[in-house]
Amino acid sequence: MSPQYAHLLDRTVRYHEAGSGRTCILLHAFPLSADQWLPQLHRVPPGWRFVAPDVRGFRGVGQAYQDVGLETATMASHAADVLQLMNHLDVDRAVIGGLSMGGYIALAVARAAAGRLDGLVLADTKATADTPEGQAGRDAMIARVQAEGVAAIADVMLPKLLGATTQRGQPDLTEAVRTLILRNTPEAVASALGAMKTRPDSTPFLSGLACPALVICGDEDVLTPPADSDAMVAALPAATRVVIPHVGHLSNLEAPVAFNQALAEFLSRT
Repeated sequence: MSPQYAHLLDRTVRYHEAGSGRTCILLHAFPLSADQWLPQLHRVPPGWRFVAPDVRGFRGVGQAYQDVGLETATMASHAADVLQLMNHLDVDRAVIGGLSMGGYIALAVARAAAGRLDGLVLADTKATADTPEGQAGRDAMIARVQAEGVAAIADVMLPKLLGATTQRGQPDLTEAVRTLILRNTPEAVASALGAMKTRPDSTPFLSGLACPALVICGDEDVLTPPADSDAMVAALPAATRVVIPHVGHLSNLEAPVAFNQALAEFLSRT
């Protein structure tokens, strides 16, 4: 699938698009790219259009202005990028979905423009902010990527991103995810770490979200375990919970059939 490019006011955004009809925007995890969503883009439910953009800085497209604001990026600015892309594509309302970091951005979109959401998909993510220990860990990773490059981040993250069952049974997926990570720049990775470190707690906001929500989690997810999903489901007024067995943090890649089924069923009711 060939990527497309949206030339926005101050940057060019690389994105994938498939299907036609109502729009579902899918936001990728750290430290991957929009390519993470290829298993979903190849199985778009009838009546739906999937759009998967790169988060600011990831998989840079070469234009001199595409990394504008990278050093000061926040979840709010990432959400603004999503809304600007929606405007560019003439999309007034959409289902917004995200996995991990993408979930943080989806929640930021909901905070900024809840009226433009037809639904919310939160996969292997959480609503709470980083703890002080978590923030210190982000700082350590920023220092490491600046000193050692993206390969060092791949070495740290891969054992946590994929579930134990996946690591044993799908060794090719481990290498595919590593490749996705290595295609990014140290600057993009450091920027995303800083934005995640400073994100606000979205928990108090969840009870006011009227749109339907799908909360998905792998039962072997060690980064955002099922308890984090349970907390969001308890706070959201209209949430559906799906736990995928034998799957870690990258549930859409580790078990695409189960993930696609859960997403299609949710969209059919939205």
